[in-house]
Amino acid sequence: MSNSAGSSKVKELLEELVKILKGKRKPASPSEAVFKPLPQKNWGSPEEIAKRFQIPFFNDLSQFSYVKEKITPLSYSFAKSHLLLPLEEKEGVLSIGMVHPFDLETLEEVRCMTHCEIREVMAPKAALEEAIEVCYHQKENEASEYIASLQPENASAETKEDDGYDLLEKNADSPVIRMLNVMLAEAIQQGASDIHFEPMENGLDVRYRIDGVLQQRHAPPKEFQSQLITRIKVMARLDIAEHRLPQDGRIKLNMGGRQIDFRVSTVPVVFGERIVLRILDKGNVLLGLNNIGMRMTTLSPLTKLINLSEGIVLVTGPTGSGKTTTLYSALSEINNSEMNIMTIEDPVEYKLQGMAQIGVNPKIHLTFATGLRHILRQDPDVIMIGEIRDKETAEIAIQASLTGHLVLSTLHTNDAPSALTRLVDMGIEPYLLTSSVVGVLAQRLVRLICPVCRIGYTPSEQELKELGITDDKLTDGKLFKGEGCSHCFGSGFKGRHGIYELMPVTSAIKRRLLVSPDALELQKAAIAGGMTGLRQEGALLAIQGLTASSEVLRVTRGYDDL
Repeated sequence: MSNSAGSSKVKELLEELVKILKGKRKPASPSEAVFKPLPQKNWGSPEEIAKRFQIPFFNDLSQFSYVKEKITPLSYSFAKSHLLLPLEEKEGVLSIGMVHPFDLETLEEVRCMTHCEIREVMAPKAALEEAIEVCYHQKENEASEYIASLQPENASAETKEDDGYDLLEKNADSPVIRMLNVMLAEAIQQGASDIHFEPMENGLDVRYRIDGVLQQRHAPPKEFQSQLITRIKVMARLDIAEHRLPQDGRIKLNMGGRQIDFRVSTVPVVFGERIVLRILDKGNVLLGLNNIGMRMTTLSPLTKLINLSEGIVLVTGPTGSGKTTTLYSALSEINNSEMNIMTIEDPVEYKLQGMAQIGVNPKIHLTFATGLRHILRQDPDVIMIGEIRDKETAEIAIQASLTGHLVLSTLHTNDAPSALTRLVDMGIEPYLLTSSVVGVLAQRLVRLICPVCRIGYTPSEQELKELGITDDKLTDGKLFKGEGCSHCFGSGFKGRHGIYELMPVTSAIKRRLLVSPDALELQKAAIAGGMTGLRQEGALLAIQGLTASSEVLRVTRGYDDL
């Protein structure tokens, strides 16, 4: 007999059969078949396999009709688990996008389910997964249409205690579960940062915070209010019997290929319980100082500050102005194997690789101050404090900076100079601040004009005066605004952009601080040193046609005549 691999395999099988016939070995169970398939040959990359077997290959599946029109003849779970997607049907032949063309059993199953002849189309795994997510995303206004179709008697349906499922899966058993699923999926698709469920006298209002502004979306019937609130509390593992006290929780769900976290907060109000879900979508976070819209005149000096071996760098601004994202971006810039970076946050919003992150827990008396004391015993190089809220935390942060650590933190102040005044108000001595704080960054987020409905107009003299610019700085004497369209849900804005005000603590500011911590005097010294204010930064975006003057005036305030 030949010594080839095929002959050897046949010989093994014959010997096995002889043993069975002689009674020396019992026949294999169904899970242990004698005639096991030969190992599949490694044909190379998907593109090489497609070329070898003359199968059409596409790097992008977005142009196929089923993907564009979101036609889904197969269930989402089947498509996701088998990594295949129906792409189009022509003359009774259904094109199926696949990564593994040798899965003949699955193709036969698809043929039986669709009653069509099958034509294989190959694509890279990433392209196929992206097409599956796009195809199974809910259609526009699906949430509104579903809520409108619900009948009050359906509100008595049972809800199930499950979590961790995929929002794109349509097979929900209860109308309440289905209602919540479509609203969560819609909010994520529209880029909302928060979802508000607000009980009113005549029903439940559902609003999404998109680009920092709340927008009314749905008003489910009053009969569904209790079921919907209970469903959210069950998913967040909260006490559904407690209606008198505020509660906090967290939900983890999937949407397509990515995990979405929701931070849940409930408070009792007059007409029931009010719930706010904060959406934490890691897929939407672009970390890195180059990705957050910072001009080079700000980026370059800030990079120098965060690369210092000691000192305090503060980021200030109101809630929702992107302070945490800026801190995470700064940490990702300096993170390497030689650094020990530790953070203490309330709560930990995004988990970062290569850093030790601690979440504040007041129930066990783990506060910023107590956590910070223990962090200092862990030999850190860089410490990030979620927020300096009190004198005790501020004092520990200052001591950490004076003993050779770089400290990054946030404060709630209106501008950069006010941060130093706020710390003095907390009870910190000015001479300690001059020795520890090396820079303060103030920031805001302005909404960008929707590119679909963007139009130009001639601004008034009063408008230009408030922006602090003159007519000669405009292109053709025009500013821009959005009229409102379906693409931006009638708001005239789509997306956001950061504006920044960086104040390095120079010797001139130190001298001014030792004389008086007055914010206005510090502001004068900072501007004399070359600082560009938030309104001036916003005006530059308005001149470029990226944002509207009304938006700049909304989020900033002008300096007094200096």
